[in-house]
Amino acid sequence: MPKIPLQKIDNYIWRIPQNYRHDMRVPVTIFASEELLEKMQVDRTLDQGVNVATLPGVLKHSIVLPDAHEGYGFPIGGVAATDYNEGVISPGGVGYDINCGVRLMVTNLDEKDVRPRIVDLINVLFANIPSGLGSRRKDFSITMSDLDRIAVEGARYIVEKFGLGWHEDILHCEEEGAMEGADPRLVSPTAKSRGIGQIGTLGSGNHFLEVQRVDKIFDAKAAEKMGITHEGQITVLIHTGSRGYGHQICGDYLRVMERASAKYGIRLPDRELACAPANSTEADQYLKAFKCAVNFAFANRQAITHWVRQSFEQVFKKSADALGMRLIYDVAHNIVKLEEHTIDKKMVKVWVHRKGATRSFPAGHPLIPKTYREIGQPVLIPGSMGTASWILLGNPKAMELAFGSTAHGAGREMSRAAAKRTRRATDIVNELRGRGIYIKADSMETIVEEADDAYKSVDKVVEVSHEVGIGTKVARLVPIGVIKG
Repeated sequence: MPKIPLQKIDNYIWRIPQNYRHDMRVPVTIFASEELLEKMQVDRTLDQGVNVATLPGVLKHSIVLPDAHEGYGFPIGGVAATDYNEGVISPGGVGYDINCGVRLMVTNLDEKDVRPRIVDLINVLFANIPSGLGSRRKDFSITMSDLDRIAVEGARYIVEKFGLGWHEDILHCEEEGAMEGADPRLVSPTAKSRGIGQIGTLGSGNHFLEVQRVDKIFDAKAAEKMGITHEGQITVLIHTGSRGYGHQICGDYLRVMERASAKYGIRLPDRELACAPANSTEADQYLKAFKCAVNFAFANRQAITHWVRQSFEQVFKKSADALGMRLIYDVAHNIVKLEEHTIDKKMVKVWVHRKGATRSFPAGHPLIPKTYREIGQPVLIPGSMGTASWILLGNPKAMELAFGSTAHGAGREMSRAAAKRTRRATDIVNELRGRGIYIKADSMETIVEEADDAYKSVDKVVEVSHEVGIGTKVARLVPIGVIKG
């Protein structure tokens, strides 16, 4: 394959022209520093960005974000919009972990309050919040009827039926914790059997829960609006998704889409981009099942939020309300949505696929909670284990350049297998504790797979987002305690 030509458009903005390959319908736009761009060229990241540019009905450009790396179909860190009427829906543009996302909680505690108790706190959190492959909480169970209600109502059902959380939490979730139009009748019995015991669980892989301190504030006004008032303040970040339920839904519908691609005569450079016309029966059924997984993930993070509050109450002997444990926001990272965006000076309806990407809407946008409408949407970007996480703010540039999107994390640099060949878990644990970070994990193997050096620098990823203007810095958070699956 010939070397991919890259045109430098501006600082941190690169383009692969549409004429690079005969089957491209749009160019590819890459947001990256030279260092991050070089990392993208060691795997199929840019090739996958080009492949996305061949999808029927794709509009304007295929986008590769600064944290991008090779994924299934789309690169992880890839965004594309397809035409509402003439475009396609591709499960590869969402991924297996449907609505993998993060939510951030604030507290009124300071580091000096928490650090002396961090071992106790992490141990209690670890006991209360199941983590690891196949984990489930033994004293919480739901019926199949509950599961179907969760699939439709999302986080709201968890609050109203089980009392897990506060009503105000719902207002601080993307989509208010549930996408409309879910239909659990289109979810397979296998997916339901995998999901029924997994509400309120972290899972494995790169999912985690962190107790963090505010390291630095860059936008005091925006930070204060979110409840962050000073450096040293304690926050909690939850990163997980739709678990086995969403994974099975993706797998089930990829097979449907492979048949649909052949049925509708869609020629693809990669079978992982299997898709169907957006107005087809197959796409409609996928979207209705996909929304069930989206809502499952919101409910999952909602239940975990409740048990986080309970754990803090247990350790600090105060109510969660007295501890100021308010939800700042909950964002989705793997999702497809019908949105309106300006293309060629016209407002058009498009299907925005965000695969490892965060929505980044500016001030005044009607889909932002009223709490934040005057400043813009909080954008949550978790780092790798032991490194910083960030709060950014949605920006008008994101709408202009990236369909209202920005990066979602650090992005892998090393495969899990490679990480296991280079590091030992005990060394990583000791290294983290030497830096003041207490970690507890279900598996020592996960600690090795998720080591800091297996990931790119989240600070460098955020710097690109900030300089380009697709998400601007609000605050940097660093962990003092971590739970891994």
